Amino acid sequence: MLFPLRFFVPFLLALASMSAAPAFPATAAGVTELKTLPAGLLVRSETQGDYFQKSGELFRPLFRYIQRKDIAMTTPVESHPGATSAMLFWVGVAEQPKARGDLLPSAPAAPEGVVVLERPARLVASHAGRGGYSRERFEQAREVVLAWIASRSDLQVAGEAYGVYWNSPFVPPFLKRYEVHVPVSPTPARP
Repeated sequence: MLFPLRFFVPFLLALASMSAAPAFPATAAGVTELKTLPAGLLVRSETQGDYFQKSGELFRPLFRYIQRKDIAMTTPVESHPGATSAMLFWVGVAEQPKARGDLLPSAPAAPEGVVVLERPARLVASHAGRGGYSRERFEQAREVVLAWIASRSDLQVAGEAYGVYWNSPFVPPFLKRYEVHVPVSPTPARP
């Protein structure tokens, strides 16, 4: 017997709404905006090759790290595609003491190639959308946000674009939320 649709739709909506604590507010789908991300502690894994083919390979060491340290999962997950691809998890403020020791110079390397890093607050231009996490969506959103920055005389690009993914792999693609961020800085005043 097929699972009745009247039970399936509420189940999908409940699944989509379940998420970990957010590190910062999400940008609404279809919106491009300027926002300041908070300073934070993040854990990072990286590998050679395409992010969109190797995301599982990047996720596993991070997940094992937070499990071993008993650190709660937060959202979003950052993705940095490129020749060397990276995935980063934000560490919640209450959970930071559990990971902070791995920042010390005397600390042994974090297991499985996970690196713990502190990041200062930063200004980003963000464009958000809905749908599965794919290279095509990333590239389309990156073009939108770069065009938005180019249209503003008060901003300049200050870093590479990266993806921000808000939902777990178990959320159906049509319910997923994503953003593309481009670090920016104010355009210097002209004399």
